[in-house]
Amino acid sequence: MAESGLNATAAALLGLLHEGPMTGGQLMAAAGRRLGPFWSMTRSQVYRELPALAEMGYVKLGKPGARSSQPYAITPAGKRAFARWLAEPAGREALRNPVALRVAFGDHQSQNQLQSLYEEATEHHTEALAEARERARETKKAGDEFGAAALEFAVGYHRAALSWLKTVPGK
Repeated sequence: MAESGLNATAAALLGLLHEGPMTGGQLMAAAGRRLGPFWSMTRSQVYRELPALAEMGYVKLGKPGARSSQPYAITPAGKRAFARWLAEPAGREALRNPVALRVAFGDHQSQNQLQSLYEEATEHHTEALAEARERARETKKAGDEFGAAALEFAVGYHRAALSWLKTVPGK
């Protein structure tokens, strides 16, 4: 855990809450829209972090709404913790690519298995590239140059993955 006391998921939630109060479901949707092309969060992570953030005084609960959903709002202490987190070194990413892992063991797979793996990965990265490009364009058009720059990372990642997939060995 960083000096701010925040892990990346908690920090991302605080960052999203700068936009206004949101329920856990709304935070999941906002994370998918804003961060999804380059940062993943699971529902269980979100619902585990929200009570912890409340206990630390970084978010406060609003009045329950429909189906007992509760909005969370960032507190001044949460804004300060988020600012401290932003000032910390970013650290190194953990590269974990399931396709590359399977390619590393390509000698143990049939030609059909490899072909299927490559086709599925190519389809995924082609679709994800188109989506990231569109989101980057929309975000830039909306005037969010930093959001657009982050989405350009996803564009570059999917381009690189597609380029790499053209070079992987078959059987």
